[in-house]
Amino acid sequence: MKHTTTLLALLALTAAAQAQAQNVVAKDPWVRATVTQQKATGMFAQIISSSDARLVEAKSAVAGVVEIHEMSMEGNMMKMRALPNGLELPAGKAVDLKPGGYHVMLMDLKQQLKAGDTVEVTLVVEGKDKKRESIVLKAPVRALTAMPAAAAPADHQHKH
Repeated sequence: MKHTTTLLALLALTAAAQAQAQNVVAKDPWVRATVTQQKATGMFAQIISSSDARLVEAKSAVAGVVEIHEMSMEGNMMKMRALPNGLELPAGKAVDLKPGGYHVMLMDLKQQLKAGDTVEVTLVVEGKDKKRESIVLKAPVRALTAMPAAAAPADHQHKH
């Protein structure tokens, strides 16, 4: 009987560990299309982690270099910089990867990315326990002028 209880406890812990490993969701991923000879573009999405974590790496076969970036205003100048320590993902809070903010930068592109294509991007997330989880995204390529759905004028609601 003792062995059965121990086995059930181990199975419960294993199930809990597997559920923990799948605690990050990326919604509505997309990549901005490029023009001929353009060597860089961005990948955007909304990331939600059920526990405190950090986006530490991104990879894609379409680019020679993939980095996590931030765009921000410094005075009158828009600056873009890599986040070498990754991007914090606070538990239960949506983190938007969007034009003009945090994003995944795809550089040294191997080909032009056209609207209608799909790009595979792998995000690597590290939990507080230092365990890493990979999330493979199939991100549709949107037109150069594309903005996130939430930024579309039809969705704009002004509240006072």
